[in-house]
Amino acid sequence: MIIPAIDLIDGQVVRLFQGDYGQQTTFDLSPLAQLQSYEAQGAKWLHIVDLTGAKEPEKRQTKLISQLVAGLNANIQVGGGIRNQAQLDELFAIGVKRVVIGSLAVKSPELVRSWFEQYGSDAICLALDVNINEAGEKIVAVSGWQSGGGKSLESLVEYFCEVGLKHALVTDISRDGTLTGANTALYQELATQFPEIQWQASGGIATLDDVAAVRDSGAAGIIIGKALLINQFTVAEAIQCWPNA
Repeated sequence: MIIPAIDLIDGQVVRLFQGDYGQQTTFDLSPLAQLQSYEAQGAKWLHIVDLTGAKEPEKRQTKLISQLVAGLNANIQVGGGIRNQAQLDELFAIGVKRVVIGSLAVKSPELVRSWFEQYGSDAICLALDVNINEAGEKIVAVSGWQSGGGKSLESLVEYFCEVGLKHALVTDISRDGTLTGANTALYQELATQFPEIQWQASGGIATLDDVAAVRDSGAAGIIIGKALLINQFTVAEAIQCWPNA
């Protein structure tokens, strides 16, 4: 499925280049109006990233996210800065359908594993953002991509598969915000190795050809951020590219 995304810093719609807070583009857009536009074009899921919360968890933008959820009918998936169960419960209480857990899955895997058992595998999506080294190893980054986690993507997936991991969002950091195309070989490999997981592709999408390439890779969905913000194509066009989206 097509999952339009917006990233938020201090209430503003932004994009970072390869996760670098020093390379930020700010868009003069209303977050709610933008998401409502995506919804009106047929998006059934929307993805919101709280980049302020990812960097400084004590400054999470929960109030804004609550207002966005209230103004939308689509299912909302939210990530950024989730560090404890109270924050998780807070997001579910305001109507968020699925919470994206990134750094914590690397730093406190036992805690996150317990959440899968408590909330079910549909309520949690792992964000596995990877730096791929020269040896082809996929090392998961943490803390808003500001540091390396030291664990491989495959080892984390295998660990969480034991408690029913179903949704995982994978970003090749080298592609994010670059409009250079998705790493389709990565998604093909993951879909083959772990066919039970609904992989969400993210990073580098620039054209409808990129959307079609991800569709053919075996990924279950695709997160599209910057390309929509700069009008490379529309949500409606992307959905036409992906039957049954």
